[in-house]
Formats: sequence, C-alpha cells, structure tokens
Amino acid sequence: MRKALISDWYYVNGGAEKVIHSINSIWDDFDHFALIDFLNDEDRKFILNGKKAKTSFIQKLPTVKKNHRKFLQLFPIAIEQFDLRDYDLIISSSSAVAKGIKTNKNQLHICYCHSPMRYAWDLREQYLKDAGLNKGLKGLYAKSVLDKIQKWDLSNSDNVDFFIANSKHIAERIKKIYNRESTVIYPPVDVDFFSLEEIKEDYYFTASRLVQYKKTQLIIEAFNQFPHLKLIVAGDGPELEKLQKTAKNNIEFVGYIENKKLRSLMQKAKAFVFAAEEDFGIIPVEAQACGTPVIALAKGGTLETVIENKTGIFFVEQSAEKIKQAVLNFETKNFDPQIIREHAVTFSKQRFEKEIKEFIETKYKEHQQLLNKDNLKL
Repeated sequence: MRKALISDWYYVNGGAEKVIHSINSIWDDFDHFALIDFLNDEDRKFILNGKKAKTSFIQKLPTVKKNHRKFLQLFPIAIEQFDLRDYDLIISSSSAVAKGIKTNKNQLHICYCHSPMRYAWDLREQYLKDAGLNKGLKGLYAKSVLDKIQKWDLSNSDNVDFFIANSKHIAERIKKIYNRESTVIYPPVDVDFFSLEEIKEDYYFTASRLVQYKKTQLIIEAFNQFPHLKLIVAGDGPELEKLQKTAKNNIEFVGYIENKKLRSLMQKAKAFVFAAEEDFGIIPVEAQACGTPVIALAKGGTLETVIENKTGIFFVEQSAEKIKQAVLNFETKNFDPQIIREHAVTFSKQRFEKEIKEFIETKYKEHQQLLNKDNLKL
C-alpha cells in the first residue's frame, strides 16, 4: 500500500502539525506533500520524521516565506497540480485546500478536517479587513477571488471519501457547508509532557500567536482594570507592539518561549485565560493537563474541552467586560488540580492514535473489499 499525506503547508509547529506527528508515529512510510515547506530542522524531525515534503510552485514565489497567504488565489491551482495517481491511500490534513487534491475511484481519500476553509466562509470579512482589501477596486477583486475559492472549495468536498472532524463544532460546520457527515476524533494532546502541578502561584497566564482573532487585546483590557492581579502574556506576532503599548504595569510580556518554559508557566498559573473562538483549541487542554483551570469563551471547541465550574469558567462573549466578570467569578471559586488533570487525560495522544488508526484501517479494508467486488463484476 502506497500512502500519501498532504497538508496545506509546513512553516510552524502548531496544532495541525501535532496531528501530522501522531499520524507519522503510527505509520512512518508516508510520502509528504504541501503547498510550502519552510520547517526548521528541529520541527522537521518532530513533525515529519526528518523528511521533506514535496512542494508546489508556490514554494518558489518571492516573499512567500514571509507571507504565503497573499497568494491565496493560487492555492487551488497549486494543490490540483500534485500527481498522486500512484497512491492507494491519501490522508489530507486540511483547514484550507489540502482536501481538494485530485483523486480517482481506486484511491481512498480520508480528510482530517481542522476547519472548512475560513477564508472562504466564516472569516471571509475579517480576512478582507485585515488585508486592507475591503474597499475600492482591490476590494472588489479580492471578493471575486474569494467567491471563486468558495465555489471551488464546495465542489472539491466531493473528492473526500470520509471526513474526520477535530471537534463536534467542526462536524456541524462540515455538515452545514458541505452537507457531509463526519466522524469526530479529537486532536492529540501531549498530556505526558504537560504534567500536573498542584502548587499554583499568584498570576494568570495566556499564550497564543499575537494576531487579531486570538483577541489577546480584550484580555489585556480586562486585566488593565485589575492592577492587583498579575497577567503573563506569552507569544509573538504582529499585534505585540500595540498590545505592549496598551498594557499596564501588572501585565508582563515574555515573547515567544520554548516548550519547557511554556509548560512551567502553564503549570504554576492560577488560571489560563483564553479569548479566541477556536475549532478545537489544544492549548486550553494543555493547561488543564497541568491541573490549571481555564477561563475561556463559551464558543467553539472549548465547549467540548472545558467543564464549567469543574475545570474552568466560561464567559459568553468576546468583550473585556465579560472577561473581567469571569475573572471576578473565578476569584470566588476553588478548583481541584487533580480533577482538572484527569479530564485532560481523555484527550491524550495515545487515545488519538488508537482511534485514528482503527478508523483508517477499517475504512481502507472496506474500500479494498468494494474494489475487489467491482473487479469481479468486470
């Protein structure tokens, strides 16, 4: 059996890449494909077992390493140019275009869907605004590009034989947008690395890439109203300078930090604050694996990973005022780190690898049986 594993891109070690790492831990004989591959040596060893992905023409475009998303209109063309005719099993890990790879009836294509393409669907207007493409002639052109991509994305959902969703939230979106059923298999969380710490220190913690949709600005605005409460912010990104200018003295920025430092800050925090609406959201589960309660938005994946008043506190909308109220509510509560940890373990890497191995092997066996029946008829 020849196997291909195709991802949208490789340039950071994030949640989608942890899924790839786990799949490679099950089978180490995949050939890898992606629009671009700019991984450093350390991340490449972790994610791809040291292999390089076969990339598209986008890899060679000028400035692509700095900002690949500005070539969005070329993504569908690039993904369709990969020739995977010689492969029996194709796994796509997709939040953009990877699931649109061309396949034939003799191949089994299973898509692990992190989200239907957000540029085309629910983040469309935000994408245009952030790119400065919501006005004028450029805006009209950008909207026409997104209209075409939306149609392409919808039609290419038929290239997938089976969808796996990373949460019930995403399963609902797959059904709504593509009218396809999916099986939920939660992503792997390294609960062994993010180990329990029962003794907490007197600070709150948040960590993410500092971009607009993560809503770190709202967390800072909330903690600006609590000069007696310390907040530590980890992460880097285009919003960093602006956030630093608005933050008061009780807020400390530590920038991008390596995993061991992240774990240490996570373990000792009295709570982890999370304001983004995520499809799943691995980092709140990592916090819970440390026995650290979470203060999170009651939307998206966190509704499936945080248990209110048992492993954390919810706020109902993305606003500084609601975060402030949630913090005040949290200050009146007591949480048991052991119970929080026990809940997080249900999202372990071992659980993911067992579930996805069984799913893929079962579907491949069924697919081969159908092919054999068709061949007998001929």
